[in-house]
Amino acid sequence: MKCLRCGNTDPVYFYQDQDVWYCRKCIAFGRVNVNELPPRKQYQRKRHTCHPQLKYPLTPAQKKASDELRRNLALKQDSLVFACCGAGKTEIVMEAIADYLAMGKKVGFAISRRQVVLEIAERMQEAFPSLSVIAVCEGYTDIVDGDLIICTMHQLYRYHQTFDLLIMDEVDAFPYRGNAILKAIAMHACVGEKIYLTATPDDEMRKEVSAHHLNMVELFQRPHGYPLIVPEVKRGYSWMQITYLLLFLTSQRKAKIQTLVFVPTIRIAHRLTRFLSLKYACCAFTSKTENKEKIIKEFHEGAYEFLVATTVLERGITIKGIYVVILFADHPVFNEASLIQMIGRVGRSIEMPTGKGLFLCKRKTKDITQCITSLRKMNEGG
Repeated sequence: MKCLRCGNTDPVYFYQDQDVWYCRKCIAFGRVNVNELPPRKQYQRKRHTCHPQLKYPLTPAQKKASDELRRNLALKQDSLVFACCGAGKTEIVMEAIADYLAMGKKVGFAISRRQVVLEIAERMQEAFPSLSVIAVCEGYTDIVDGDLIICTMHQLYRYHQTFDLLIMDEVDAFPYRGNAILKAIAMHACVGEKIYLTATPDDEMRKEVSAHHLNMVELFQRPHGYPLIVPEVKRGYSWMQITYLLLFLTSQRKAKIQTLVFVPTIRIAHRLTRFLSLKYACCAFTSKTENKEKIIKEFHEGAYEFLVATTVLERGITIKGIYVVILFADHPVFNEASLIQMIGRVGRSIEMPTGKGLFLCKRKTKDITQCITSLRKMNEGG
């Protein structure tokens, strides 16, 4: 037996209901019987003549990447966009989106994290004001069809054989990375071409490029032309790291600059916040935090001097003029990719293209070293 949706062949995950067998491995996305596929729903397809309206025109480097991407798609070839944090990955796919919509084709944009879905949907709506841009994620599932669909990876189960163009961001991140079920559902959702977006491609994706299954489009220059921030590394025991952090936050308060303080665990986030809140206006932000959108909005408005966050905020968030500190950066939860993503929050905006990043650790790990090396190589490539 084999599940045609998730590819499962392990008999442990099959269950017999009277004379019908079905797969339990992907049952969370709805029941699928053996030798059957989910029904293909009919979603609206309309031709839309539109051009992305951007606050700033594409830079020459962005335009080159966008044109290369469109050429690949015209040849029915899938692409991997390898772009540094803040390079404008979302903006360089907009012309490709417009191309497909002009042909009356269905376009989907899938991202791992709910908060980023809402942010991308807002940006797409601003760029395409004449379209109905729909966000589909937890808490936003009443309407699941529109001119342009932005959803989490998990919500792709709703769109079996739907998208002529499927753009997938953060494919190297949890929960998509290493999840065979989500990958299978994503592949079934697309009947045309795929674009993968990442600042940190993993070995599997690089092998796909080497095997010519994917065309790589590179962009290592931010729109403002300033280099990526390479963090300063300070080593010391835990109490010394806390001291360095307090000194950093004091200087940030004087300069009136907000900070993201990343920590490896939820427990540390809450303990550190309780301690720092005696002196600072701060808040913990983890996967367990309620009212996430409210806290991010308040942070944007300056209600907090800093957030103490786990890796839940390592991707997607853009806050003008933010600085970043990573406490206990040598913790095993922080790998090269997550370190690059976290430090990539700094210097993203055109109004404030510079900033500071600080890694606090007891020892300089291989991942810290590789992160710094990768950032320097991207700066050379940009």
